[in-house]
Order: sequence, then structure tokens, then C-alpha cells
Amino acid sequence: MSRARSLGLTAIGVMAFTTLGALPFAMAAGAQPAQIKPGQTSPEPRSPQRIYAATCGYCHGANVGPVIMGRHLPQKAIMAFVRKGQGAMPAFRPTEISDTELAALAAWIERAPAVPKEHGQ
Repeated sequence: MSRARSLGLTAIGVMAFTTLGALPFAMAAGAQPAQIKPGQTSPEPRSPQRIYAATCGYCHGANVGPVIMGRHLPQKAIMAFVRKGQGAMPAFRPTEISDTELAALAAWIERAPAVPKEHGQ
């Protein structure tokens, strides 16, 4: 009997613990709000590619969450998932991804082609 089984752990339980345990780190590493530079009155929005690479790509396309690139998901649906969360996916506040950034990100994901190196559920 494996040590994991002797401890009562299943593959799903270990995966859920690993995934959920990594969420705070993913959010801390990737969900950095846009910064206000000296002389600016509002922050300069980050590019959709930068937000995806730092925040979304941590799970989507990395075999944690479903692949979303190349699926032509509707922009409004993407925006709702990002703001409200779903299952293991956390909700992202406007202080983490601004409304302007989210609109650009969702439009970019909706139009994006599939990325061959991404894999997921």
C-alpha cells in the first residue's frame, strides 16, 4: 500500500489540495494591479497578454484548469467568470484586474487562436 493511500489520500484529494493550496501563491504572483506612475492620474492598463501570462495562464493551459485559448468563449461569459469565480477558480476584484483590463483581456481571449503548448482539462 502506498504511503498516500495509507494516509487516506486519493489522487483527486491530493490534486485538489495541491491546486487549492497553490491558489494564494498564484494570485499573489499574478494579480498585481496596474501601477500609477508619477504624474499620472490613473494607472496605465496592463496588456491582455501580460495579464494572461501572469494570472490566467498559471492554471489555464497548465493542466490545472480548462484550456480557454482558441475556444472562442464569449467575452461576456469570460468577464462573468473572472468577476464571480467558479468552482476552484477565484473571483478577481477590480483592484486586481481593472474593468478596462478585463474588457480587453476577455476580447483578446475570445479572438485568440489555440496555443499548441497549452494543455488542460
